[in-house]
Amino acid sequence: MRIVIAGAGEVGTHLAKMLSDEEQDIIVMDVDNKKLEPLENYNLLTHQGSAISFSDLNAIKTGACDLFIAVTKSEARNILSCSMAKRLGARKTVARIDNDEFFNAKWREHFTTLGIDHLIYPEMLAAKEISSALKRTWARNWFELFDGELIVVGVKIRNNARIVGKMLKEVSDISQYLHVSAIKRNREIIIPRGDDRVMENDIVYIATTRDHIDEVRDACGKIQTPVDNVLVVGGNDIAEQLIKRLGKSVDIKIIESDEARCEELAQRYPNCKLVQGDFRDSELSEEESVSYYDAFVALGENSAVNMMECMIAKTNGVPKTIAQVEDIQFIYEAEALNIGTIVNKKLLASSRIYQIMLDADEDNARCLALADAEVAEIIVKEGDRVTKATVKDLKLSRDFTIAGLVRDGEGQLVNGNTQIQAGDHVVVFCLQGAIHKLDKYFS
Repeated sequence: MRIVIAGAGEVGTHLAKMLSDEEQDIIVMDVDNKKLEPLENYNLLTHQGSAISFSDLNAIKTGACDLFIAVTKSEARNILSCSMAKRLGARKTVARIDNDEFFNAKWREHFTTLGIDHLIYPEMLAAKEISSALKRTWARNWFELFDGELIVVGVKIRNNARIVGKMLKEVSDISQYLHVSAIKRNREIIIPRGDDRVMENDIVYIATTRDHIDEVRDACGKIQTPVDNVLVVGGNDIAEQLIKRLGKSVDIKIIESDEARCEELAQRYPNCKLVQGDFRDSELSEEESVSYYDAFVALGENSAVNMMECMIAKTNGVPKTIAQVEDIQFIYEAEALNIGTIVNKKLLASSRIYQIMLDADEDNARCLALADAEVAEIIVKEGDRVTKATVKDLKLSRDFTIAGLVRDGEGQLVNGNTQIQAGDHVVVFCLQGAIHKLDKYFS
């Protein structure tokens, strides 16, 4: 695919680096050449120019691109540049926005008329991720595939887990309904095989079916704790989207240091409690009695401070903590600490755009990008190599594993004796940068 990314900010840069490993034809444009310089060593092209200049868009042959992605800081610039790109002939366009009103179904036709195919609002995606984490406190990640027929759960393994120390081929003795599809150990993602062991402090990604979630939770030594009240530090746009998403189902208190923003949120959401101050102030934190809350969410601008605040909350007995960690270099450190779920807007936005990219590719149904792995949903075609033998006899690459499939509308896990058939919808875990190797088996 030929992909143009307008905007070399955090989202655009991360997306470009991720896609450069996938043998795509990538061009990144930005008015600031200094933002483009860090991308020069990647498998992509850069162009200094404006996303709202027809001459600059023509210079990089925007009209011939399969996907045009506008992720500059300006919502208006993103909308206009997508409209211009579509006018020039771009097949699909994606605009980053900052207004949830635009997602209202009655405005969908308006944006289609403008030439915009997809809208991305990173703060809304982050709020959705946090909301999901509050509903399933025992899981670090939760993905529903094929309308929920298959579930992928990310779990941090402690020494009380029944699967800790077990080889994967032994895990089936504990439950037939979980497939350990990937393991994150320290800074490395492992696509495991039968002789690999699950170790304490691993983050494991487990595929299962909706009827066997309780078995997965039990095997991982986890319990589900109800969340009736939440303390949020930071009244940014994510916090506002979280208020809208949770509604009146959960009591929310927000601590915000900026007085004007605090008053603004208090007027908009009278059912939400607002406190003006700095959570790091010992008097304030003692006054608010953090140990009272079922969940704690740190949404400040400083990743390190958010991590520290979650550790404080954990020390005070809060069952579920969630930290916004926008500095990617801190994510590995954050995962090693006992701070629960980690949310990163740029990873979520990149993941959503990655799905859109593969939606435009007729060979794939959908794809979900993790920080350093992908989960691909693929429709098996007649004659594909993957249908020629049982899974154990396919000699699959060590870079991926087939975790599950949906056949005749019913989800099921895959093991060595599974015979994949044409028409199956399969879920494949793949190391980042290796998704093109699937072509050998699915073509």
